[in-house]
Amino acid sequence: MDARTEARKHILDLVRDYTDAAPAAPFVPGKTFIPASGKIVDGEDCALMVDACLDMWLTTGRFAERFEADLAKRFHLKHAMLTVSGSAANLLAISALTSPKLHGGLRPGDEVLTVAASFPTTVAPIIQNNCVPVFVDVDLATANVMTDRLEAAVGPRTKAIMIAHTLGNPFDLTAVSDLAKRHGLFLVEDCCDALGAMFKGKPVGSFGDFATLSFYPAHHITTGEGGAVMTNRKSLAKLAESFRDWGRDCWCKPACDDTCGKRFDQQMGDLPRGYDHKYTYSHIGYNMKMTDMQAAIGASQLSKVDGFIARRRENWKAMRDAMVAAGLEEWFILPEATPGSDPSWFGFLMTVRDADRLNRLPLVRRMEEKRIGTRQLFGGNLLRQPAFRDIQHRVVGDLANTDKIMCDSFWVGIWPGIDQARIDYMVETLATSVKDVAR
Repeated sequence: MDARTEARKHILDLVRDYTDAAPAAPFVPGKTFIPASGKIVDGEDCALMVDACLDMWLTTGRFAERFEADLAKRFHLKHAMLTVSGSAANLLAISALTSPKLHGGLRPGDEVLTVAASFPTTVAPIIQNNCVPVFVDVDLATANVMTDRLEAAVGPRTKAIMIAHTLGNPFDLTAVSDLAKRHGLFLVEDCCDALGAMFKGKPVGSFGDFATLSFYPAHHITTGEGGAVMTNRKSLAKLAESFRDWGRDCWCKPACDDTCGKRFDQQMGDLPRGYDHKYTYSHIGYNMKMTDMQAAIGASQLSKVDGFIARRRENWKAMRDAMVAAGLEEWFILPEATPGSDPSWFGFLMTVRDADRLNRLPLVRRMEEKRIGTRQLFGGNLLRQPAFRDIQHRVVGDLANTDKIMCDSFWVGIWPGIDQARIDYMVETLATSVKDVAR
């Protein structure tokens, strides 16, 4: 072993020891804050990041290639492309579908079916690409799209469906996939909250034309900021990659040249024949690549994700069982898994049954005062949000359940950093708070 290799090993061993030596703070009910989401990182995650730093290869590199390959394999897909966030992944997926190179792709004014009970950046790319979102309502127990409404929403300009698996609970992929096939619609699965969720034995993300992921610290695995867009179709992968990489027509990896063998032997647009293919642009694109330091953390995190998912499922069940035992089902609509699914839960959603008897606002204030983090279901009804009020859109039927979620729903954490003591404290505090604030 040469001196540099030995020094590198020593550095990485020290990083592992330093990170893993961090003491775990004891849980003190009422004093220790219980966040609604969080990350679990260890010495190996930190060591791989430092390993990437020692390469001083500051853009996409060897760890990104490894992470992309591992992601694609996990989702039973052929192509995974890392990007800067889950929001960027959504933007790249919809942008790719607008490419003039794609037969039957989205054009300005085309419609995309979605839901308003959503995170803003599931819907924003539709608007940013000059398409029209068509909103349908959701089911209260699963917080996912009502598939019968989705069928009724298809119109002459409908070209795609883009919906998230809400809080890790898959939407009915049989019904939605069948609808997409019958009407020739593209399907984008937003899996940002649902890594590891299964539907009828297959991973979510493997049903549609595109799937997207987020690696923000709140999610199942983290790279800090980061995300991925995935597909089984090479043609779609090339389009998404082009939009991610400045809009260029070339698909050479960093530090590689002439992958196509025609670098100086093509004529595109009004450029002179032989213009360098590395600097030929076929799309109005972005630069949304992930750094190798981030990818190194992601590769390490992905190797442990099965344990994270198992803990989320255990915590969700423990939380639900405790709430039923405490009689809280009288006050709340409790979450249910979509039939045929095995969710990879992101949070525990509850909806006040009767707002005349129990108001959400004083309840969540009381929970926060007791050091329990709460979250609303993201944007509630996006059409009530300032940014979305004046957008061009269509609504099919009403959005009564979406409004109900906006006014009466909230969720608490069941991420792997939550243990039974925290679950017990959350349920006890919730039961006491309901008695204190109920009318």
